[in-house]
Amino acid sequence: MTAATYQYVDLPDASVVTTRALLTARENISDTVAARAMMCIHGGAGFGKTLAVNICLRGLEPHEDVRKITFRARPTARAVRYELFTALDLAGEPPRRPSEFDRLLKTALAERPRTFLVDEAQWLNGEAFEYFRYLWDEPSTQLAIIFVGGEGCHTVLRREPMLSSRIFIWQHFTRLTPSEVLEAIPLFHPVWADADADDITFADQHAAHGNFRAWAQLTAHTRTALTRTGRPRVDQELLRWAFSRLA
Repeated sequence: MTAATYQYVDLPDASVVTTRALLTARENISDTVAARAMMCIHGGAGFGKTLAVNICLRGLEPHEDVRKITFRARPTARAVRYELFTALDLAGEPPRRPSEFDRLLKTALAERPRTFLVDEAQWLNGEAFEYFRYLWDEPSTQLAIIFVGGEGCHTVLRREPMLSSRIFIWQHFTRLTPSEVLEAIPLFHPVWADADADDITFADQHAAHGNFRAWAQLTAHTRTALTRTGRPRVDQELLRWAFSRLA
């Protein structure tokens, strides 16, 4: 599987790198799903959270029914109900009354075990998180929930004792360390496979800063530079040209 499926740039030949964070996420998600629990994966933008979770959840399919919900604005409980209705592919029109809507969702969620990936969860406020907890607490539902989001996601959850006490596993994604960069980046894309370690470190210090999304962008520009100049491998002059596009 290539990383292009989940990256924010189209990057042919990129590969998913099994970092320590991804291995930990695989173990944590597997344990959370087995326990029908809730977990929170949080960290800065571009650190590889969504990529890792998508890869790990794909490993559980088709035996596990995985549904994905992504929020782009701060939703109310009513908006969460409608997103769940859509994610579950329920037939007919959504009920107008909250009590009827809740009964419908509980009935659907009791049919079989399901896992929800709630991405961009930093947009959720206490009310929205509480609604997920309300459904998860229902004895008849067989629900695992993976919240993935920025640091705001962690902050809101920690502020609500009834919610945070129910989080089975917390995982914090951070930047790649300099040593992790030297291990991971040559495996990430052929552009870096034969690059000098000093040039990879130079690129990280001046542009990527241990951020996988930044590495994807830098790699795309570096790949363009190699094609246009005809050079066989990365050097610092070529990297400076790539840096100029990221400023």
